[in-house]
Amino acid sequence: MATEKTIMVLLAGGIGARVGMGIPKQLLKIAGKPIVEHTLEACEASPLIDEIIIMMNADTISELDYLRDRTGTKLTAILPGGGTRNETTQLALAAIEGDPRVLFHDAVRPFIDARIIEDCVRALDEFDAVDTAIPSADTIIQVDEDDCIAAIPRRAELRRGQTPQAFRAEVLRRAYAAAADDPDFSATDDCGVVFTYLPEVRIKVVDGTPENMKVTDPIDVHIADKIFQLQTTPAVALEDQLSAMRDRVVVVFGASYGIGESIVELGRAAGARMHGLSRSETGTDVTDRETVRRALDEIYAEEGRIDHIVVTAGVLRISDLVEAASDEILQTVNTNLVAPALIAKEGFEKLSESHGSLTFFTSSSYTRGRAGYSMYSATKAGIVNLTQALAEEWAPGGVRVNAINPQRTATPMRTQAFGQEPEGSLLSADAVAEATLRTICSTATGQTINVRL
Repeated sequence: MATEKTIMVLLAGGIGARVGMGIPKQLLKIAGKPIVEHTLEACEASPLIDEIIIMMNADTISELDYLRDRTGTKLTAILPGGGTRNETTQLALAAIEGDPRVLFHDAVRPFIDARIIEDCVRALDEFDAVDTAIPSADTIIQVDEDDCIAAIPRRAELRRGQTPQAFRAEVLRRAYAAAADDPDFSATDDCGVVFTYLPEVRIKVVDGTPENMKVTDPIDVHIADKIFQLQTTPAVALEDQLSAMRDRVVVVFGASYGIGESIVELGRAAGARMHGLSRSETGTDVTDRETVRRALDEIYAEEGRIDHIVVTAGVLRISDLVEAASDEILQTVNTNLVAPALIAKEGFEKLSESHGSLTFFTSSSYTRGRAGYSMYSATKAGIVNLTQALAEEWAPGGVRVNAINPQRTATPMRTQAFGQEPEGSLLSADAVAEATLRTICSTATGQTINVRL
């Protein structure tokens, strides 16, 4: 492959009207970072990309100022985009000198991978224009002016367009110059401009991936969040991943039995300096702020730092709300939601110093309130929101915040609430502990990590 400059242009000019969250969709935070930052990092990771330009919505361009000073960045410019996709492309071309390879990619497609980038760049050795697409899983129909079917194209010949779209810069400039003479010019993407106005130019199509999705609608935000969760638990040998735990100082609240106890044991086996706290064994009441502060201060004084804090403490009371005693309701809220907030508040300064992590525990009932334990469900939903909020608040301090969401797990608390359950129907506490330590050793933040059988 010829050694010539390759520039990635990230198109971030949208206003996010369809996603409906009041800010441009490229600035929405998923996994603790704005979507555009995830996309930027994925593109920077490719050795084939020399420079990156972001074309940003002009009204919010200052929101990306923090990206300019990142160490080792390939980002060379953040420029205001135009009123349309085509105007934004032309502004980018005006800022690019010569005839380099140029890839245009939607900033709200954060799951672009190295293979797609490589295929696009290599295709430019033979072609002057390249598109990225995937086969259509759905039958596509063409309708007439009365919304009746006019044609059903063969699905095998159809593709769903994605990005990047890659070009020789001069070829794309010529296509837009020809389009400028057409009073009826209209195109939804750059390959469409080349296809219409430079029909002699063949456009190569490379394979995209289903994961290379565009975050456009509200449901896409939730799908993207789940994809990030899957990416945070790579299939790496446990002993290799947990090598990062050696000599780390880890504090576990709720460590007298069950998942908390297993986390302490597995962490010690990995060489971490584990400190298990509980009401029964160390007299640590997680609902008492002074007790929590004193416990953390004592560990910090002994170890000189605290790298990770895990909060597994919780209570589960089974009863309909109208029959629940007031003190039981308060205990559920205080232990399951207020206590994690207090621990977070007391631990932040120490975790900021070590650039460590805080890990909470939720449960599958956070997605839907469960009859018979409504307050438990409500507090677990609160934990997920607390995780996401703190991940954003604490990102500038380098502190990661995640929540573990285990499927039904064989613990004394569950047995007390539900009695004996069929063998093989529950996760083991050790499996959940393994997933917890894997998460601690990852770079994930703002995530709710599902652990299933």
